[in-house]
Amino acid sequence: MASNFDALGFALRVVFAAALVFGTYNPSDLSYVSYVMAEGHEFGPVTAIIGISLLIAWIVFLRATFLSLGWLGIILGAALFACIIWLFVDIGWLSLDSTGAITWLALTVLSLILAVGMSWSHIRRRLTGQVDVDDVED
Repeated sequence: MASNFDALGFALRVVFAAALVFGTYNPSDLSYVSYVMAEGHEFGPVTAIIGISLLIAWIVFLRATFLSLGWLGIILGAALFACIIWLFVDIGWLSLDSTGAITWLALTVLSLILAVGMSWSHIRRRLTGQVDVDDVED
């Protein structure tokens, strides 16, 4: 129910979005992309099931994010996080020479944007009292 949305609900969305993003790809060897691209890997039913499951999850997350935030919201969210990264580089907390760190940070930003997208209808309702058209009361 929409009225039960809280910090824990948002945190769970962040965890699930991060699991999706980092489970699909990350700079380490612990991701679906690394698994599929590994030398000697043969494509089989397990690879297909995991791939289709990831695709379904991506579609659910992306659809919810696009419906709740729209292109403008996604662009503004990405711009906000880009400026935060720029600040970290400017004050010396992050180096642009570290491509691994930048990749992890970009994947984290993507996770946060997806989590906000999954939560935005609840957040907007709390902030403004307005209900999205897709909201249906039980």
